[in-house]
Amino acid sequence: MPKLPSPPKILTPVKRPGENGNGNGNGNGTGTLTPGQATVEAGLTVVDWVDERTSLSGGVRWLLFRKVPRGINWAYTLGSATLFAFLSQAVTGVFLAMFYRPDAYGGAYESIRYITDDAFLGQLVRAMHKWGASVMIILIFLHMARVFFFGAYKYPRELTWVIGVVLLILTLMMGFTGYLLPFDQRSYWASVVGVNINSGGPFIGPYLSDFLRAGPQFGATTLSRFYAIHMLLIPGLIAALIGAHLYLITKLGISAPPWIKAEEEPELRESQV
Repeated sequence: MPKLPSPPKILTPVKRPGENGNGNGNGNGTGTLTPGQATVEAGLTVVDWVDERTSLSGGVRWLLFRKVPRGINWAYTLGSATLFAFLSQAVTGVFLAMFYRPDAYGGAYESIRYITDDAFLGQLVRAMHKWGASVMIILIFLHMARVFFFGAYKYPRELTWVIGVVLLILTLMMGFTGYLLPFDQRSYWASVVGVNINSGGPFIGPYLSDFLRAGPQFGATTLSRFYAIHMLLIPGLIAALIGAHLYLITKLGISAPPWIKAEEEPELRESQV
């Protein structure tokens, strides 16, 4: 694959203290800046100050300025849509965690009731989190189906596909662990059935079920275990794997649709003749 041409620098050279570019203020001879120009100048100065110390502009250019194949369509946006759904779940989950109490003796249910009935915009945020989970699962299945049917899992993108499969499993696990958190009759018995089904798995099934229940039976610590897995363990793993997934996508590029044939280079055509 030929090396991509380096795009022009995004940021302007950093001005040192006491410098104003050309010595006369805004560069037009007036010596003063309008409020809009001053705002833009201040923003660029902050960005330049950060970039001089972190050199992040090179990574931004590497991430954003890259070639994409011909023929891509809206189906290629399913991965970005899934990422947006995950970010929405993370933001709404933080706000819900501010009011939620993982107390199996009525505290969990009452905190959910308070969020739904009394908290400011609580019903909206909870609905966004609840239905956003279903949306994220649907989007990730559609994304995986697109990758499979387009053959984008083949060389050299096998590791990208494996990470995507792990992300799919973690997404399902996050939905399962979050279902118990309201701790009403429906979520309790549905989680009991799910864990019992899991205990029938070969080899690690019984041990995994004991880990989820935090013991041989459902109890008060089970809710805390599900809450910790749902809020800390799985989101952390998903965030790390999404970073690795995006890195591989940027490094290896996007696969072309299967109906697009590669064009021969003029040099290769001449050598064949």
